Amino acid sequence: TTELCPTTTFDGELLYLPGALPSAEEVSERRITYHAPYHHALGVEIARLRSIHPQIVVYDCHSIRSEIGRLFDGTLPNFNIGTNSGQSSNRSLAEKIEEICAGSDLTYVLNGRFKGGYITRSLGKPEQGVHAIQMELACRGYMKEPDIVDENTWPSEYDAEYAAPLRATLTRILEACLTFTSGKV
Repeated sequence: TTELCPTTTFDGELLYLPGALPSAEEVSERRITYHAPYHHALGVEIARLRSIHPQIVVYDCHSIRSEIGRLFDGTLPNFNIGTNSGQSSNRSLAEKIEEICAGSDLTYVLNGRFKGGYITRSLGKPEQGVHAIQMELACRGYMKEPDIVDENTWPSEYDAEYAAPLRATLTRILEACLTFTSGKV
């Protein structure tokens, strides 16, 4: 769980100089200036797409380092699929994504540590034809994570060859989402 306007990094380092944290008024202003227009635009696009398609998938993809002791114990699976515990998406779509991940050489979990953030929870309305899936990718699936994370080692260089297996699996997942929206799943 993070704040709307985070004040520390995932490692606990301060993002603001002492005494310069955003006030409640500044956070409110940022919500009005950035957060609300972004989510309004998502809503407009979803309404537009639903006017021409009976089913759509909102695929909210993020990535995070595989190990962040301050936030969670252990090492994350490569694919962390979230459907708000089954509330934001049709079960068959989530099962298809899980099946694709299981067919890769990468690890996965459905509704583990990351069950779906604000976008998944607020927009996923399968009964209205809007299926929201969050995918939190562990960075080690597409980049070599350093043993020690500091300003000299992080972020790692992107390596297309190293990332190819994850990219291939993501391609299959997105193709499955398109197939689902056509009613063929």
